[in-house]
Amino acid sequence: MSKTYRRNLVRLGTQSAQVALAVPQVVGHRVTRMMNAGPVPNTRDMREFSRMSAEKTTAFAQSWFAIGMEMMRANQRLALTMMGSWFSVTGLGRHSQQMQSAALGIAVKGIAPVHRTVVANAKRLASLKP
Repeated sequence: MSKTYRRNLVRLGTQSAQVALAVPQVVGHRVTRMMNAGPVPNTRDMREFSRMSAEKTTAFAQSWFAIGMEMMRANQRLALTMMGSWFSVTGLGRHSQQMQSAALGIAVKGIAPVHRTVVANAKRLASLKP
């Protein structure tokens, strides 16, 4: 197992755990805010509700873009490796390891924008007064 693979594995696990802890906090804060706002929210509430929608859309788009870019890089690396091992039987065993590592890298790149947004929201919303 390479250093990069282990680092990505730890990063993915850490970010996934942080997202799993931050999401209920953010949802709880926002649902409480919606309930307290009632049928006619004030300007501050409307700004927060608009921000909520914009942040989700942005994080989703950034995530998909990062996934696409990392998939393109992984395909290029795999193609170069396969071309390099074209005449070598021993080089073929590395392809499955490389594909597994690429899949992990894609997951790490894909969760990063969502993680960044959710954790920042949890910190920001925790410091706001209801």
